[in-house]
Amino acid sequence: MNKVALRYQAIYLNIEEVPATAAASAPVMAFVARLCERGYTVSEELLRALSVVPATALADITQDIDEALGVNLNWAPLVKGWDVPTGETFEDHLATWFVNLVGLDMPGTQLPCGHFIPDGTFPLERYNGCPYCGRPFVTANYVHKGQGSKLKELRLMRPSDMQHLLETLLTSPTPLDATQLDSLRLLIRNEKMKIKSEAAPQMRETRMVVVDALVEQGRAEEAQPLFTSPTDILRYLWYKKTGQLQLIEPRTLILHAGRLNRHLWPQADRSVEAREVMRENLRLRYDRRTCRTVARWLNALPMAAQTAAETMNPKRGMWVRMIRALRLGEYGRKRGYDRLRELLDAFYKHSYTTWQGQLDGAFTRNNGPIGVNMLLQRPGLFARSLFAAMLHFGSEPVLRAFRQVADQVPARLLLSLANGADSYFDPEDTGNLRVARPITGVQKGIPLNKLLKLYGPEERQRMADAVRQLFLENVEERYRRQATAGETNSGCIFIAPELYDIPVSVGDRSTMLQDVSCALQGTRFQVEGDSVRLFLQWGVGLPAQHLDMDLSARLVKQDGTVVECAYFNLSPEWGARHSGDIREIPDQVGTAEYVELSLPHLAQSDTRYVVFTCNAYSHGALSPNLMVGWMSSEHPMKISDKDGVAYDPSTVQHIVRIGESNLSKGLVFGVLRVKEREIVWLEMPFTAQTVTSLDGRTVDSLLRRLSRKVSIGQLLEIRARAQKRLLADTPKDADEQYTYEWALNAAEVAKILLIDP
Repeated sequence: MNKVALRYQAIYLNIEEVPATAAASAPVMAFVARLCERGYTVSEELLRALSVVPATALADITQDIDEALGVNLNWAPLVKGWDVPTGETFEDHLATWFVNLVGLDMPGTQLPCGHFIPDGTFPLERYNGCPYCGRPFVTANYVHKGQGSKLKELRLMRPSDMQHLLETLLTSPTPLDATQLDSLRLLIRNEKMKIKSEAAPQMRETRMVVVDALVEQGRAEEAQPLFTSPTDILRYLWYKKTGQLQLIEPRTLILHAGRLNRHLWPQADRSVEAREVMRENLRLRYDRRTCRTVARWLNALPMAAQTAAETMNPKRGMWVRMIRALRLGEYGRKRGYDRLRELLDAFYKHSYTTWQGQLDGAFTRNNGPIGVNMLLQRPGLFARSLFAAMLHFGSEPVLRAFRQVADQVPARLLLSLANGADSYFDPEDTGNLRVARPITGVQKGIPLNKLLKLYGPEERQRMADAVRQLFLENVEERYRRQATAGETNSGCIFIAPELYDIPVSVGDRSTMLQDVSCALQGTRFQVEGDSVRLFLQWGVGLPAQHLDMDLSARLVKQDGTVVECAYFNLSPEWGARHSGDIREIPDQVGTAEYVELSLPHLAQSDTRYVVFTCNAYSHGALSPNLMVGWMSSEHPMKISDKDGVAYDPSTVQHIVRIGESNLSKGLVFGVLRVKEREIVWLEMPFTAQTVTSLDGRTVDSLLRRLSRKVSIGQLLEIRARAQKRLLADTPKDADEQYTYEWALNAAEVAKILLIDP
């Protein structure tokens, strides 16, 4: 429970009534002191509540926080005092390679890894391991503490608060990110948490997590109401097989496995082997109990056979494999499975027509009336086809028709249209590049709609403005109706200025776990001092082996010149230092890399921004449980001359962890804007072994897209205007406060989009 609470800047205590007054005992004061060393303080209410908590429970909470922050891991890099360059060169590596290859008899040092380092090459007194192969010989069992200039306040989370959080996650009108999904799994599996009937899951992905929990508890029959179509059942089966809540085709997963295991050195390439392993892993094998359960689910669906078969058609190949593996044909011949038999007959005999095929025909023939009338029948698909329909049939008649059904479209989908209109209709501004980011992390360049060339810049801009105006008018009217239906429509609200810089998270499915905070993509963090320290920790819980993860920073100047601070360029001239390239991990405790960025030096060298990245140079994706983030403090941060440890949990500004379901080989996790002295948190997976393969245009495109999105503050202001509420300048003058801390709960933020009819 504390693992979940810490993500929302809280500590969970199993108490509801907090003492009005309480004397802080010695264990409580010691506990608060330990929190301060880790960058936290406690609210007054939490301090009173801690006074009735046993000392053993305080020790357990401290252990939970240390685990989330990685306090007990190995944070020693390859180089001691790495802020001072070692002076190693490519010639040092070349000379060492030649000596080890030929075996010359010359002065030098034989290292435990077996490599011979000639005198006059690497300064071995500066290293914790082998500078040639990157194997560390030294680990550290400590971290720095208490250097942070700001303390983050932890509040109290009661059992009732946890129950409310569970209901908020279940009823979220937007897809949950990886952190929210992990929290939902933890809460559902806790016997103290109850799923109430009124807290029905809203999103398909959320329903799959609930179904999984019910099946594990032997209550599969209770999951039946959560399935609305055969696609939902297929989604659950594929989730159990691959761990992915999205329906990714088998051939896509097989090809992606090959991409992940390609290597720059042909002799180390394992792509063919990886594809075969993935193909074998995707073979379907089900026991009789699972077959019977799925057959009952399909047989109980309320949809007509032809309609259900039509929904199965887009994933026909996957369904054919599933039907055979689940022996559904055999169950369809049994008594009591009549609806299943009708469904299979319709599916195999093609006794259905596909609505999408008819719509594509209308688009091909440029038949506007038929196409628009068909879209009116399915408002959700109308919204997803809106931009293309505007170009094919004209913006005015299409938007006029869309307004008739706009109220039937989820607010999150309307928001996605408003956010995406500018980039769709303005190809020049996006560099004639539309970028898709599938869950596999492979950045896809989407060809622009050819019909855009038929319209001039002014016409395209009018289309984008019309879509955005439609959203603003519709959402304001929804808020107005919501107030008329019984919502409070008086009083003052306070909107924190920071919320105007944070976009509403719709369509940005984060796949990284945030264990100590839950920032939304696009959140801006102010740099507190003159330096930013990136960190990467990986390999915890794994035996000693070759596992090469790389931390890098790409520095981009005003004129577009690019320099990377990475394993191949440890000390570029522009105010960046790298701690050395580690390629072998020690046993169980993991290892670390750092990059130090000096803002004064970056400003002097005319650097515009710095992109933070990490990559898996080894085969496969980024290592599970890899931790990456950055530190910032007004006070100088120490770097040990003894073993190079530079991690201090009290200075950590943001940290993310790679989950088990990650499919990406690289990750952009932040952008430092030097002049503004702020870091934009974003998550952009990409498939590449090194930072040199990162396409800078995709980063620029993502930043532009985030800056154009409707912000949380803007949406709250629209609601206040629609419900005739006043805006307060300070929290104490308001009846409702929307602060930055409130925005940390992404599911709570999503509730402002709960304005659907």
